[in-house]
Amino acid sequence: MTETAARPYRSELRARQARETRERIVTASARLFADKGYQATTIAAIAREAGVSAETVKTTASKAELLIAAFEVTFAGAESAESLTDTDVARGVFELPDEAFLDAVLRQITAANARGHALWTVLLGAALSDALVDEALQRILERRRADYRMLVAELQRRGIADPADAEAVAAALSFLLSPESHQQLVAQSSWPEEQYLSWLRAAVLTQLSPPPGP
Repeated sequence: MTETAARPYRSELRARQARETRERIVTASARLFADKGYQATTIAAIAREAGVSAETVKTTASKAELLIAAFEVTFAGAESAESLTDTDVARGVFELPDEAFLDAVLRQITAANARGHALWTVLLGAALSDALVDEALQRILERRRADYRMLVAELQRRGIADPADAEAVAAALSFLLSPESHQQLVAQSSWPEEQYLSWLRAAVLTQLSPPPGP
């Protein structure tokens, strides 16, 4: 093997190893943050959980950055996605026929909330005292608002919704399909998933229906 051929190979190998190390660290961080919270989770604990040195964790990301990455990967399967349409949450959904579309959206987002609601709570708490986490939270919330505006537009395009105020409906759907909704009704009130989905579907359809006439 020539030297010029070896260099790209070694570079590619190092890049792959770095990605795999980061994935282990983010996965370990997600487990610890969900279990112990933000303040009680230390870099040393993350290093032990990931099977790497504390120095490796520090050079990979800060504690705040690891919390943000842990939530995004757990919830959506990807870091820093501009929209849920670019993640596993929306995989295949927009190709479905109209009669299957809404139920698929509700199931996919419910599954994401089931994975991510514990870390979402940690993220909200950490944002109160950590400026970097708060900045990330505001970006996540803005992307969420944009995603629900897009969802309402898609529902309108498919003839599933005809809201008088699309912006208000997008805000209502963002609330109904939020991690907080799932946490309160499923995690805290022990609703079975099918009961929750049935309630969610009815609540969403109410929002999508045109207001009654005078």
